[in-house]
Amino acid sequence: MTKKFLASLLFTALLAGCASGVKLDDVPVEDKSATSSGATTQGIDSNTSGAQTGVAGVTVDKSASGIGPAGVAHVVYFDYDSFVVRAEARPVIESHARFLQANKQRKANLEGHTDERGGREYNLALGQKRAEAVRQALSLSGVSESQLEAVSYGKEKPAAQGTSEADLAKNRRVEIRY
Repeated sequence: MTKKFLASLLFTALLAGCASGVKLDDVPVEDKSATSSGATTQGIDSNTSGAQTGVAGVTVDKSASGIGPAGVAHVVYFDYDSFVVRAEARPVIESHARFLQANKQRKANLEGHTDERGGREYNLALGQKRAEAVRQALSLSGVSESQLEAVSYGKEKPAAQGTSEADLAKNRRVEIRY
């Protein structure tokens, strides 16, 4: 009886340590498939106020060793403790969406990462939500779900080793890999 009680107490303490007040329920992205000009935004930072995005054309690399759209970033950055896709990430996501639509045989791994702050389990969940947010944005841009896989590495694979805010900001990202 005492072992059960101690095991139960230990399990409860473990779960309490993993708890967080931050909600990771809905992945907010903009639905680009809406046809009316009154389309709603579900959470993307909208600093553009309906202005044109000014996205330039993309050179598509169709060679067997192609690594994605040429001359386009493969990283989407996020704010601290957030999985909201920033407005400045739209051109990157749109470029990768066009590349994947033109290359239906290609698949993309969306690798979610976090900075070192927070517990391991929380950061794995946040990294997954970030990867899912980019996956949903690509999907809403017309990319087939079968071409996308979202995974999380949490804080396990930092891009920068320092503890400055600039270093931590480099670690809050989703990498798009082909």
